[in-house]
Amino acid sequence: MSWLFHRKTRRLTTALGALGLVATLAGCSTNRATGEDSFTAFMSPDQEKQVGAEEHPKIVREFGGDYDEKNIEAYVTEIGNKLVAVSEAPDEKFTFTVLDSPVINAFALPGGYVYITRGLASLASNEAELAGVLAHEIGHVVARHSAQRYSRGVLTQILAGGLSAALGNGAGDIVGVGANAYLKSFSREHEFEADMLGVRYITRAGYDPEGMASFLKKLRAHSRLQAKLAGRSPDEIDQFDFMATHPRTVDRIEQAHKAANVTPVANPEVGSVRYMRAIDGIIYGDGPDNGYVRGTSFIHVPLDFRFEVPDGFSMINQPDAVIAQDEGGAQIVFEGAPKAKGVALDQYLARGFSSKIAITNIEKIDINGQEAATGYADVNLNSGGKARLRVVAIRHGDNAYQFLFIMPLDQVDAYNVALRRTTYSFRPLTREEQQKYHPLRIKVRAVNPEYDLSTFVGQMAVSREPAETFAVLNGLEPGQPPATNSMVKVVID
Repeated sequence: MSWLFHRKTRRLTTALGALGLVATLAGCSTNRATGEDSFTAFMSPDQEKQVGAEEHPKIVREFGGDYDEKNIEAYVTEIGNKLVAVSEAPDEKFTFTVLDSPVINAFALPGGYVYITRGLASLASNEAELAGVLAHEIGHVVARHSAQRYSRGVLTQILAGGLSAALGNGAGDIVGVGANAYLKSFSREHEFEADMLGVRYITRAGYDPEGMASFLKKLRAHSRLQAKLAGRSPDEIDQFDFMATHPRTVDRIEQAHKAANVTPVANPEVGSVRYMRAIDGIIYGDGPDNGYVRGTSFIHVPLDFRFEVPDGFSMINQPDAVIAQDEGGAQIVFEGAPKAKGVALDQYLARGFSSKIAITNIEKIDINGQEAATGYADVNLNSGGKARLRVVAIRHGDNAYQFLFIMPLDQVDAYNVALRRTTYSFRPLTREEQQKYHPLRIKVRAVNPEYDLSTFVGQMAVSREPAETFAVLNGLEPGQPPATNSMVKVVID
């Protein structure tokens, strides 16, 4: 425990002694993973299990369900249990889940619930890389980082606002804080500790500890590629990205290796062949329930619609919207409009769209036989400039959607025709289209001597940056050919 904590605790002794809470505030426990004192007074191990059990089904729903094609969840569980067996909690039950999400992420809930996404599974190339991710998350659980963070948060409320304020705000309702509270970034101290424990576990389990660093390099390359595809700065990390919640560097991984103080086995396991066979055929990118980006088209089979964006626009499918933008500063946002359900669309634009933006020049229109309405407003940008916001609300079956077209005010005429085409491209799918579109998938190929880089780049069923996507998926530098007799991943339709 730190000197600062002891000083603050002593200061509270007199005030809280009458309430019998001195023992709670002094509630340091020996961290089984590190051997050091840690403050977990406000969340017991039993409460951690309760939190995990309560929040697990919510996490699965939020991330699109679990993904178990090719029995991949059992494979991940096998690797995870191998790591748990060499941890400081070998007898605890862990639950490993593969989430049906293209977002590359991994996290853990208290009580032994560890998650990876299928997006992360498609990026890793061997068992050592996956084991490094799982071991890091297991480290968070074994070291009880969530319990420490929660307990420190309650203590901070007590120190700042008094005991009644802390408890009055639901400090004792551990489950009620919701899953998102447990998915927030850990402190740098906890992240480093999880890295150190991860190195310890994968080394004890016989895996190559270099898998952690090699996968981190892939994550950084993937983040930069996704930023490029979304028209962002290469160093701007998306809020849903693994790097946003796990801010790590290769240097810190190397420091964790030293801190772990473990000796690697003579011939550490990498597990490339077994891993590549396990992920061969899994879905890559968006699943059928999320819709597909195909070049300048967005197609959603279950919801029965498609639309096109103009040439020159980069389009990305986010969890809650489809966003496209070009280099000229124009942006297209397509999203659901739940407030427009059961309301005349012109009235929705006039009264329900926004309490802060007044839409004017509202008119009813017909888009391929579908009720619609449009209008616009001139708005101020955070950058100080002005923009035209045109909103198009569309009723499609039982649902309502809206396009938000945002363009520099001095370029409205230049974008008018192209964005009108996008508006009128929104339509139901034909029967042929409903059968045609399906998810992209990972296909593992052997690198024969007669193959070169162009052989595999030519097989990539991605319309934008196929060469860079191939390099990122396979941990290669741009333009670097894969090694002969190795195995690589391509994306097929």
